[in-house]
Amino acid sequence: MTTTRIGLATCSALPRLDSDDRPLLAALTDRGVVTEAVVWDDPDVDWSVYDLVVVRSTWDYSPRRDDFLAWAQTVPRLENPADVLRWNTDKGYLRTLEEAGVPVIPTIWLDPDRHLSKRAVHTRMPAFGDFVVKPVVSAGAQDTGRYQPVSAQSRALAIKHAVDLLDGGRAVMIQPYVTSVDTTGETGLVFVDGELRHAVRKHALLTGPVEASEALYAAERMEPAVATPEQVDVAEKALAVAREQVGGEQPFLYARVDLVASDDGTPMVIELELTEPSLWMQHSGTAATLDAFADAIVARA
Repeated sequence: MTTTRIGLATCSALPRLDSDDRPLLAALTDRGVVTEAVVWDDPDVDWSVYDLVVVRSTWDYSPRRDDFLAWAQTVPRLENPADVLRWNTDKGYLRTLEEAGVPVIPTIWLDPDRHLSKRAVHTRMPAFGDFVVKPVVSAGAQDTGRYQPVSAQSRALAIKHAVDLLDGGRAVMIQPYVTSVDTTGETGLVFVDGELRHAVRKHALLTGPVEASEALYAAERMEPAVATPEQVDVAEKALAVAREQVGGEQPFLYARVDLVASDDGTPMVIELELTEPSLWMQHSGTAATLDAFADAIVARA
C-alpha cells in the first residue's frame, strides 16, 4: 500500500507555516497522509516526491515573482496550479473582472515602460478624497500607502511613492480610498473546493503614507462575519470569471474574495486571492473549514 505524501509550500521566514495553516498538518496526518511543510525556494527539495503540493505561506514571493512562477512550473502537481498563480499574482486581473461586469474599485494604472515624469504622475492623482498608491504586484499590504489630495505634503509623498515604484520597474495602481473600510472594514469570503465556508471582517489597515518595513505582511485585526447575499453573488461572479480565464474543470481548491462597500452599498472586489491567502480558519466558528480543506486536498492527491 502506497502512502500519500503532501507538501505544504511555505517560505523560509515561516518554515513551520503560518499559525493559520499549522492545524492543516495535523488534519492531514489524521487522514493517514504524510504531510510536510516545505520552503518553496529551497534548492535541495525534490518536488516530484509529493503526490500534491499545496501553496500556503509563500508570503515572500512578490519581490521575486518571476522566480516564484518559474518554481511553480517545476512542481509536477500543484494547487492552486501555476497558470492560476501567474494570472492572480498581477492585480491587473481586476481589469478583467471589471470588463466582465464584476464591480471593482476604480483604478488608475501606471506602466513603468511609459517613463512618466513626476508631473505626469501628479496629473493622474485624484483631486478629491483620500487615495491609495500600491504596486500591481504585492502581498500583505506591502509598499502600500494612503494619501490626502488636499495636503501638499501628502500629495508630494504620494508622487514620490509612485515614482519610486515606477523607477524600480514596478507597475502602479492608484485607487480611491473606500471610506466604508473605516466603519465596516473589508469582508473576506473564504471558499474551499468551490463552496463558501465562512466570512471574516478585516478592520482598517491603512492610515498614512507608505513606511519601510522588513515584515512579510502588515498585521491585521480580524473577526468572524456573516456574508450578505449580495456579497456572495459578487464573489461567485468573480470566481466564475477567474475560472474562465485560467481554464480547468475543477473549482479552485481554495480562494478568498475580499470585498468593500461603495458609497451606495454595492459590494466591490478589492482583491481576489487565489495564490496564498490566509483562510482564517480559526474564525470559521467550527472545525468545518479545516475538515473540508483537508478532505479536498486528500481527494486531489
